[in-house]
Amino acid sequence: MIHIHEEAARCLLCADAPCSQVCKKGDPARAIRAIRFGNEALAGQWVAECTDEDLERAEAACIHYDRPIRIAQILKDVNREVIPHHPSLAITFCGIPCENPFFLASSAICTNYEMVARALEAGWAGVFYKTICMQEIREVSPRFDAVYGYPAGGDGRGSFTGFRNMEQLSENPVEMDFDILRRLKQDYPTKVIIASIMGQTEEQWIELARMAEDAGVDAVELNFSCPQMRLSGMGSDVGQNPELVTFYTAYVKRTVKIPVIPKMTPNITQINQPAMGAYFAGANAISAINTIKSVTMSPLAAVSDKLTVSGYSGHAVKPIALRYIYEMASNNIMKDVEFSGIGGIETWRDALEFIQLGCRNVQVCTAVMEYGYRIIDDLVLGLQNYMQERGADRLETLVGEQLPNFVLPSDLDRDTVVYPKIDHDRCMGCGRCYTSCMDGGHQAISFDWSTRQPHIAGTKCVGCHLCRLVCPTGAIGLAKRVKKRN
Repeated sequence: MIHIHEEAARCLLCADAPCSQVCKKGDPARAIRAIRFGNEALAGQWVAECTDEDLERAEAACIHYDRPIRIAQILKDVNREVIPHHPSLAITFCGIPCENPFFLASSAICTNYEMVARALEAGWAGVFYKTICMQEIREVSPRFDAVYGYPAGGDGRGSFTGFRNMEQLSENPVEMDFDILRRLKQDYPTKVIIASIMGQTEEQWIELARMAEDAGVDAVELNFSCPQMRLSGMGSDVGQNPELVTFYTAYVKRTVKIPVIPKMTPNITQINQPAMGAYFAGANAISAINTIKSVTMSPLAAVSDKLTVSGYSGHAVKPIALRYIYEMASNNIMKDVEFSGIGGIETWRDALEFIQLGCRNVQVCTAVMEYGYRIIDDLVLGLQNYMQERGADRLETLVGEQLPNFVLPSDLDRDTVVYPKIDHDRCMGCGRCYTSCMDGGHQAISFDWSTRQPHIAGTKCVGCHLCRLVCPTGAIGLAKRVKKRN
């Protein structure tokens, strides 16, 4: 038995992939990438005309350092129908038309004209350009570190679980950056070009905002959240102070007519305090979150043998980002403000979760750093396919739809239980569920060592579902929800 997601996760995602180079009738690398980024139901369209021999030839060309990706097995039985027309992902943000909700986040992925132009041509709707400031920016080396997940490669590395970033703001002269933004808007008038700025004083915030508006950008983002500034009174130092957030937002709002979008820091207990300050000062939208202050200990990431606290991003921070978006979006005081979601977005499903909590667009950074601008293809395709399956003809209908389903912990249903259910045909007898339940659960699973089959004792099971979460084959599902036994 082959698990297509595990095998697709092994793919190196090669540039100009050798497997596709030798395939005359299709693009197996693109099909595997679709599986990797959550579009397994759509992957077959890229190998619709491929024969078994074509796929075997592609597999033989794989350059994986361990063993070739089992391309022929992965793609042999996928649905090969060409996908029909998909719904539009058009939506407005602060009154600005956007062709889709996917933006580059202000970061290393958008530091010059050529980078942003390439991303916009690839299909990204817009950019929050790397933050512009008036201070001299002197960066360190190395700037990045990663926490890896699985499957691990030959040196123990897999995909990024989390990513540590020591980079600060744009190193370009201020005039150069605003000229880049001016040219981007002139050359790509239908794309959304947003300047991100950071000042240290009232005067700097005002001057930078005025320069942004003069450059013709669509909106300006106020970076109140960068966690690794070497100068005090900037970045997250501001975002943790509701008064400064209020004052600086108000200064900029009085200066420009374009939409103003403060960017919130997650390095705070109550995000609603600075967010409401921004709201009362007239913010049109709020971006959240920036990176989370963190420590990684890899000696390879040390700067001249020294370590420090810096920002953490990547898929691991998504639940934290969603929590902050939920808290702001469910705040009854901030009724008219819009939200731009950031934090751990890698697939269309990740993006959908932010949209369903109230975001009208999402910003992506770490996934682009790891996989490139090309992920926009699967972000767009996956969300379009989801809308088509839902029968939703406008992205607008999904914005905030999950907010009513949130309640306080005290209001959750505590009178019923849903038990796990084992599919013995799919069970491989590994015993992972037994081990986890015995050592980390409620000792409700017994194991028949002769048949290597687990069995759930209903009298002991509390429905925690640890067993389902650790099962490597998906052999444990859900039974019907029933009343708890007395």
